[in-house]
Amino acid sequence: MDIRPVNKINGHIENIEVCDGLSIASVRADANLLLKAIVIETPETVPYLKIGHKITLVFKETEVIIATGDVLSISLQNKIPASIQNLTIGKLLCRLELNTSVGKVVSIISSNAVKQLGLTKGTSVTAMIKLNEVMLSEI
Repeated sequence: MDIRPVNKINGHIENIEVCDGLSIASVRADANLLLKAIVIETPETVPYLKIGHKITLVFKETEVIIATGDVLSISLQNKIPASIQNLTIGKLLCRLELNTSVGKVVSIISSNAVKQLGLTKGTSVTAMIKLNEVMLSEI
């Protein structure tokens, strides 16, 4: 089994909102995908928080939430359209390898959730990550 401790998506910073020592960085991963991360830094305190700067978004497999159908009415801002490329089913947990426009994303969810959602290889899903679960790393 291919084991990656974290998911990584490359992009460039398109916008930065700053307030009270915190920043929300909007990162353009591709033409149709804008992802966000909250950072306990500002452009004044770290050099990588600059518009246009290339960056890698990093997040754990266990932080990727899976949904089927319409997910417009939810507070999660990071929504990545995907299809299930591979599904490894365990007694308690399942590992989903997702095919997205920006490469493979891996999610680990409960086996009960896989059963409840009726997930199988090829199912179209939306992968979602809370912006406070995404870290930024310089390229």
